[in-house]
Amino acid sequence: MTKTTHTAGDPPYLRIVAAIRRRIADGELTPGERVPSTRQIAREWGVALATATKALTTLRLEGLVESRPRVGTVVAGAGAGRQASVPRPGPEQELSRDRIVRTAIGIADAEGLSALSMRGVAARLGVPVMSTYRYVASKDDLVLHMADAAFGEGSYPADAPEDWRARIELGARTLWSLYRKHPWLAQVGSLTRPLLVPNLMVHGEWGLGALDGRGLAPTALFDIHVLLYSHVQGLAAHLEREAHAEAATGQSEEQWMDSRAPVLRELTESGRFPNFSRVVGAFEDGYDLNLDALFAFGLKALLDGLTPIVEAQPTAR
Repeated sequence: MTKTTHTAGDPPYLRIVAAIRRRIADGELTPGERVPSTRQIAREWGVALATATKALTTLRLEGLVESRPRVGTVVAGAGAGRQASVPRPGPEQELSRDRIVRTAIGIADAEGLSALSMRGVAARLGVPVMSTYRYVASKDDLVLHMADAAFGEGSYPADAPEDWRARIELGARTLWSLYRKHPWLAQVGSLTRPLLVPNLMVHGEWGLGALDGRGLAPTALFDIHVLLYSHVQGLAAHLEREAHAEAATGQSEEQWMDSRAPVLRELTESGRFPNFSRVVGAFEDGYDLNLDALFAFGLKALLDGLTPIVEAQPTAR
């Protein structure tokens, strides 16, 4: 194993490389054992995700660590070195678009969409980066395939509930579970520039089918559909943002709020915001922002508000 000395004046990524290299040399991290992920590195060393990614890439190029499908980045085997060769996939591990997409999803789930790169996917698969371009044209193309595959993990029963509210609730909860499983998914696409992928259309078809035949004008029907979808996606967008913020700052949500206590106190004691001060002051242990609970509360409120609109229309027979 090649040892390189890094000083305090080195770039942050090189200091991280040196620290992880020492852990490997001292036996704290052994061959086959997972090394810290980019998010763990970002939290531990207080650096940006890009810096953490650069550190892992450097260790990978040195042959000290390697990427394994469905496992992550691990300490390389005993024979690994700076000139470690790229392994070729065996017959059962032939490269395919599905393997590339699933590997990319694994990276995004564990480290965030910002950590995703074609080079990183190729390294995780143990193939030359150019070989991946035979199956996906670009990173943007890969992300579209990832989103389509992720949305395809949710399905619906053949015997749909007859009650329109029950059907819409099932669709919203199915989408929420997918965003929960893949936090990066809500960062892909927007209401104004929606994703046009087949498996997202499946969820849209389910929701529109719940309102079809109820006498709603096409514009009103689609407005309701977009409103309900925006509730799910809008809340889900904060799942990945919070994960990214925690990795970038090294602080949990609670720690960040504690660090802002003086600012909050100044605002509440200023006398300028009496309603805010009264409500915040009523919390005995602070406000617990629970996204799952907020999703359920908001969904019920939306459905309650939409009920007189939907049910006032003459149902088509």
